[in-house]
Amino acid sequence: MRYLAQAATLAVVLGSGTFAVADEERPEHFAGESAETLEQAVTNFSEYNQRLEELLNQELTPERMAKIHELSYTLENALAKIDEEVDLMSVLLEDMHLASESADPRTTKNAGKAYLNSGQTLVE
Repeated sequence: MRYLAQAATLAVVLGSGTFAVADEERPEHFAGESAETLEQAVTNFSEYNQRLEELLNQELTPERMAKIHELSYTLENALAKIDEEVDLMSVLLEDMHLASESADPRTTKNAGKAYLNSGQTLVE
């Protein structure tokens, strides 16, 4: 649940435009670690947030600033995958909700299990 709360908070901050820069204005320096699965995204999110916290707790030398810049690409990749997967979870939850309203046990069970399976990665 902690990861979900962190992801949601960061998604709001990054999505607000307060700190985000439009993609077309950003130079591509690093690709960052990819996040092909939700599990990989959550792992990268956790690991790279720890690295970021360690760096931010020190004096921000030019070398540390460069490291922060580089690791931000991996965090952005992780958040993009988490966002994509949470969108899918929302669809599954809504499918389950609507099926339960219309007394459709098969769809309720299938959508509910798929939702729980997807969401479990965020709370482990």
